[in-house]
Amino acid sequence: MRQAEITEAVERTATLVDEHYVFPDLAGRLATLLTDNLAAGRYATAADPRALGELVTADLQSLNGDLHLRLKYHEEALPERDEHPDDDRIVRLAADTMGGVGRVQRLDGNVGLLEIRPLLFPPPLAGDQMTAAMRLLAGTDALLLDLRENVGGSPDGVALLCGWFFDEPTLLHTTYDRAGRPVRQSWSAAYVPVPTYDATKPVYVLTSARTFSGGEELAYDLQQSGRATVVGERTGGGAHPRIGFRAHAHLEVTVPVARPVHPVTGTNWEGTGVLPDIESPAADAIDVAHRAALSRLDVPAPVTAVAA
Repeated sequence: MRQAEITEAVERTATLVDEHYVFPDLAGRLATLLTDNLAAGRYATAADPRALGELVTADLQSLNGDLHLRLKYHEEALPERDEHPDDDRIVRLAADTMGGVGRVQRLDGNVGLLEIRPLLFPPPLAGDQMTAAMRLLAGTDALLLDLRENVGGSPDGVALLCGWFFDEPTLLHTTYDRAGRPVRQSWSAAYVPVPTYDATKPVYVLTSARTFSGGEELAYDLQQSGRATVVGERTGGGAHPRIGFRAHAHLEVTVPVARPVHPVTGTNWEGTGVLPDIESPAADAIDVAHRAALSRLDVPAPVTAVAA
């Protein structure tokens, strides 16, 4: 990369973090860190945008480990707009992945399996697909919700899914801005166009160390509300919703701008991840959760393990 490109990308990143990061005290310190490192020549060795993104991201995450705070490399050139430059890719990804519905299956003992990956897309992009999946699974007696390969998504997508699992609208979290003001409440969807999943039916959420952001929110909301049992590994620990900005043709500054607070815990999963109720290697989580579901239903477990 040319030095002028490096300087422009780093200075823009520092400005955006200073103006928007959810923790103002850290925002100023991070902006100073970036500009000081720029002046000291830390980024001069970046041969390409990917390398620069990795260096800047390491610095951005050095103070508090916020994994949503980064200078993210995109192989495909970003549109020339300041905010939300990644939106076009998200639209295409939703279309290419059937709205995130990775698998719908009925396992032994009338246990349903719904895999959602790679993201929980906003309802306008994936509501029809999620509704179709929920309709197929409505007659099962227990459900495994597989989020092991889910790396994020939309709070509105989470609210839609939660609407299926609660009998009435339930407060999922309140979002606070960088000034500490409550700016939004997220509630489970008040209406879904298929029958809700009866509260007496057990639900198991499968997680891995890769489960992140919106996937974590769904697991956390269902777990902390007592509606689901989490099976698998501790998740990644990214709770802060973020906004993306274009800093270069191939670099997006992602800046957390708020923090969610759950009504039960008074906090969220930032930095800690979602802790499983039943620990298991991610590869074994389907088998472990399936057996737990069969035990709850008083159905004999199959002799052979269910393939992951």
